[in-house]
Amino acid sequence: MAGSPSRAAGRRLQLPLLSFLQGATAVLFAVFVRYNHKTDAAFWHRGNHSNADNEFYFCYPSFQDVHAMVFVGFGFLMVFLQHCGFSSVGFTFLLAAFALQWSTLVQGVLHCFRGGHIHVGVESMINADFCAGAVLISFGAVLGKTGPAQLLLMALLEVVLFGINKFVLLHLLGVRVWGGMEWGVGGGQGERCRRLHDYPHLWCLLRARPFAGSVQAPAGEEQAPPGLYHSDLFAMIGTIFLWIFWPSFNAALTSLGAGQHRAALNTYYSLAASTLGTFALSALVGEDGRLDMVHIQNAALAGGVVVGTSSEMMLTPFGALAAGFLAGTVSTLGYKFFTPILESKFKVQDTCGVHNLHGMPGVLGVLLGVLVAGLATHEAYGDGLESVFPLIAEGQRSATSQAMYQLFGLFVTLMFASVGGGLGGLLLKLPFLDSPPDSQCYEDQVHWQAPGATLSPLPTPAFHVPGQHEDKAQRPLRGRRQTLRPNPLLAPENTFLFGDADWLLLGSSF
Repeated sequence: MAGSPSRAAGRRLQLPLLSFLQGATAVLFAVFVRYNHKTDAAFWHRGNHSNADNEFYFCYPSFQDVHAMVFVGFGFLMVFLQHCGFSSVGFTFLLAAFALQWSTLVQGVLHCFRGGHIHVGVESMINADFCAGAVLISFGAVLGKTGPAQLLLMALLEVVLFGINKFVLLHLLGVRVWGGMEWGVGGGQGERCRRLHDYPHLWCLLRARPFAGSVQAPAGEEQAPPGLYHSDLFAMIGTIFLWIFWPSFNAALTSLGAGQHRAALNTYYSLAASTLGTFALSALVGEDGRLDMVHIQNAALAGGVVVGTSSEMMLTPFGALAAGFLAGTVSTLGYKFFTPILESKFKVQDTCGVHNLHGMPGVLGVLLGVLVAGLATHEAYGDGLESVFPLIAEGQRSATSQAMYQLFGLFVTLMFASVGGGLGGLLLKLPFLDSPPDSQCYEDQVHWQAPGATLSPLPTPAFHVPGQHEDKAQRPLRGRRQTLRPNPLLAPENTFLFGDADWLLLGSSF
């Protein structure tokens, strides 16, 4: 399973080269990165400040939530692949650790470069985690079809284009969005703008297109089941982490006070409504009226995506509930009907269903932001209008004009994603990057030492039992198609599932 000796030799050298990449990053940090005035000992104590005034006490709790989402939520959400759990969690760890460093440099140069230096604090940590989250969303589309060298190149390119996209939206267009499209901290005056979901979702789909051959099963060959019971159960850990912390995610860098409070409330109610919408639609479109865990794992999170753009706006609790329910239903329908079309008609293979969770709800979120921005008035916002729409408050734009800029920002983001995703997809197919051969996609053994399981053996078979219910149309790609092939670790005598004692141990670790 590890491949030819020449492949193994090349793989042995790829990741050790990371030491040079880390060394280059460290040199750039030494030259350019400094503590900001709220972190530097000398600057902080020059002013007459109380320690309680430091941004750490306001921002670090949100940072903890975002950090848990990035490293635990995204990582475990992708472990549904039955033979690819090490890659899902391990490469999430690798990509996020690299992206947060690289993002600190790139966004620092573009947005907070003063006096020849990049000044960092808790907000820059949150901002870097946001950018890492965008990279991980893109990773979800090519999970199982790429190696670590390809993924690091992807992160290198995406972080740069992400930062440039944000600069255009925030500083050139004056677009005001908070959680749904792109993430990043603005300039030194505390401006904040986040665009996440529209950018990586199209980037990753266009980048995934060149890998279309990697998961096509030869005609007539049997296909492996999409996931095992315990792999989907582990994926729900990621879902629950993301669901719980998403209000902090959308509110982390909004204006302190009423704006941050609104962002958390809007996200909270939208997530609840999207969950109900997901359960309702999953039963409606499922075979025999049964729920599909793929829908529950993913579409229930669409409520956090759809209100990201408008989370700080005066959306109202009713608006948040309505938007969340709509996003949950649209996302569920995407998993059921649209993913098969992407694969069969457009040869786009989206392993984790990124288009359904981040793409369509993200676009809906932009349109919702356009609507709410167009309705903004001094009467509705009062003195708070300046923190949400400063150009309207200053009389430089009307509400209608601001709404048009919001809409134009969507097209700018999609343009960056289209060009960047297409270019990235071509670069990732370069032979020296060691893309896994078609016969070894979605296998941890290509890049990881995967020893035989040592947990309690159960008689339950690991593969789909003929005659057992399985609605394949509902998870066409989440979407991966794998040809059954011999695997010594999955031979009957080496097949193990978790026993009760093992689940008890796992539960205690959380």
